[in-house]
Amino acid sequence: MSNYTELSFTSEDGLRLYARDYAGSSGPARLPVICIHGLTRNSADFDELAPLLAALSRRVIAVDVRGRGHSQHDPRHDNYNPVVYAGDVARLMHELGIARAVFIGTSMGGLITMTLAAQHIELVAAAILNDIGPVLSEKGLARIAGYAGKGVALGSWSEAAGFIKDINLCAFPDNSEEEWGKWARRAFEQDETGSLSPRYDPNIAIALQTGKLRPTSLAARMAFRRLARKRPVMLVRGALSDLVEARQADWMRRAAPDMQYVEVPQVGHAPMLTEPAALKAIAEFLATVP
Repeated sequence: MSNYTELSFTSEDGLRLYARDYAGSSGPARLPVICIHGLTRNSADFDELAPLLAALSRRVIAVDVRGRGHSQHDPRHDNYNPVVYAGDVARLMHELGIARAVFIGTSMGGLITMTLAAQHIELVAAAILNDIGPVLSEKGLARIAGYAGKGVALGSWSEAAGFIKDINLCAFPDNSEEEWGKWARRAFEQDETGSLSPRYDPNIAIALQTGKLRPTSLAARMAFRRLARKRPVMLVRGALSDLVEARQADWMRRAAPDMQYVEVPQVGHAPMLTEPAALKAIAEFLATVP
């Protein structure tokens, strides 16, 4: 049996979007947590973290951003951008009656969180940015562009696990074969012929592949400063990350001196947040938030 309820809601432009809803354990009511995944991923990436957070008496919502997982694909590929994604999250919060939440944003999910802060700062009570920020390394962007959105069809789950391993081994050198298989089940879906394909619309990567997603911008830096002003924010960085390298992390820490920081050893972009160092830091961070 699943430990979450499946939610479906309609975006402002008519797409059916999906989220997982994990009920918080009994105890004093606390602000809910909204988890937002990375570029090519989906809500299943939080299938281990979300129950742990729910056990801390927090309701957890893990979304499938449009074009991923169980959410509909958008026929207009230019809608695959953080401004539209943030609008979808705000609409979900409105439909669920959530006035404020703690956000955990992995990679693209962190960009969405910063964008939401620029649009509706009142919705964001606190934020954990997972290996992402307003200044990024061109090296990491180029690596992600090298595989994101590229058509791939595989004939078995072992092939899918091998594919996932090939593109992520540099970031997770210690992963077991069992773990790669688990990642494949999250990232791929099987059709009636048995063929496996990624659980996302290839068009989500057009902006990255065409250079529209830049390493930094004035708008991104302003959104980050707005997010980090007068509210708890933490950066989780993989020690091996090629997207948020030490130089980018240092910029963020100078721009937001009160930001909390944790580095996850022997992991690159982006930590799964179930690593001991990440879990400890997240628990301590959430303990300071209503």
